[in-house]
Amino acid sequence: MAQSRWTTRDIPSQAGRLALVTGATSGLGYEAAFALARAGAEVVLAARDEAKAERARVSIRRQCPDARIAIQALDTARLASVRAFGDRWRSEERPIDILLLNAGIAAVPRREETEDGFERQLGTNYLGHFALAGLLLPFVRREAASRVVPVASLAHRSGRIHFDDLQLQRSYGPQRAYRQSKLAMLMFGLELDRRMKAAGVPIRAIPAHPGAARTDVFRRGDRAGPVQRLAGHLIFSVIGQSAAQGALPLLYAATAPEAEGGAYYGPDGIWELQGHPARSDIAAHARDRAVAQRLWSVSEDLTGIACTV
Repeated sequence: MAQSRWTTRDIPSQAGRLALVTGATSGLGYEAAFALARAGAEVVLAARDEAKAERARVSIRRQCPDARIAIQALDTARLASVRAFGDRWRSEERPIDILLLNAGIAAVPRREETEDGFERQLGTNYLGHFALAGLLLPFVRREAASRVVPVASLAHRSGRIHFDDLQLQRSYGPQRAYRQSKLAMLMFGLELDRRMKAAGVPIRAIPAHPGAARTDVFRRGDRAGPVQRLAGHLIFSVIGQSAAQGALPLLYAATAPEAEGGAYYGPDGIWELQGHPARSDIAAHARDRAVAQRLWSVSEDLTGIACTV
């Protein structure tokens, strides 16, 4: 069980540690990056938009002048970008202490494909992160304090992995696609932790979700239509919590010594919509090991990148 009313004040010193955060230019990623930098970590903002990343870096340094912030280009919707990121990291061989897999999109009203032929939400939210983890796991320190934190969602509860139509070419729906991608992220985190334990690797994989956090992920002005944007704004303004509060379960999973590998953390309030970090419910279908193993294999085939512990 998480500490009662855990906040960023409870983050242990992160001095001497390196955290890599995807999707760090706004929302959950920005808040997590800021909190980690303030706790002393060197933080790499892995982001698609360099201008937004620079604004995020300036903002963090304005509030925390001693923050060590670097920017690296990464678009999880493009395997070429993921591979290029992995190549750069391999050339530097820098050890990673926290790998926070946060970048994501939602509410894409009509089916779109990435340049790799993936349904856009699955490609951006899950497959790009699976590939990134496969490339970066060799550089994550083999220590109990090291964490891989895939960001999932309450939406996993009504999601399914549609192996017969994984790219949703026959049955696309905005929420159907989002739920599948976030269920995949949760199952990946759980399966990764199982594999690391089986291999005797002390790294902890700990998925987390932000509850109903008010971020840009459901607005996506370049893709979401006015109805989706308005509905998202109204719903989340009523039941949602701030991005800073939503980032707390992610930060707990990434830094709390007592956070357990293979557990799932989210807000402790009613329906897990708001609150402070606590153990979260995992839907029974998300615990299906056979499905998780099949998804892992399919993901390696689709990305061409082996994720080996």
